[in-house]
Amino acid sequence: MTTLKIYDNKTAPEESKVLLDKSQKAYGMIPGLHGVLAGSPQLLDAYQILHELFTNTSFNEEELTVVWQAINVEHACHYCVPAHTGIAKMMKVDDTITEALRNEAPLENPKLEALRTMALTIVRNRGNVTQDDLNEFYAAGYEEKQVLEIILGLSQKVISNYTNHIANTPVDSAFEAFAWKK
Repeated sequence: MTTLKIYDNKTAPEESKVLLDKSQKAYGMIPGLHGVLAGSPQLLDAYQILHELFTNTSFNEEELTVVWQAINVEHACHYCVPAHTGIAKMMKVDDTITEALRNEAPLENPKLEALRTMALTIVRNRGNVTQDDLNEFYAAGYEEKQVLEIILGLSQKVISNYTNHIANTPVDSAFEAFAWKK
């Protein structure tokens, strides 16, 4: 099992301290993932910027959750699935959506299912999608912009999912109740 150091405001590299303060203010705590990312101030900064950019896309809370959680589950991230389960609850996303995503089940809402399918198609095929894949996505009510926004969300998730795999980041106590295994 691999592990990486989890930093706090006292032990982090100087450049990371201001970024950890930003996390503390935003979440009322320093998430373990952010503590690990603090080992590289540039990576923590990139993650925070990508998170802010993705949350400001055209996607609503349900759609953000679908993209994040579909990717988290596909990547089997032991840390991010519980964290995004808790985040979805805070965003008041219907629990049936979250449970379907955690269990890799189709979503009842056809538009959200098209979003889940496209996100997984992009991940599984490393961005090599067909015109038919795009046409099905567009037929569900999405546009080219949302294809690109999925890629933005995926960029954020690659940072967090891969870091958590290498660091074996412990699930934060706030999200332990939502523990998950693939």
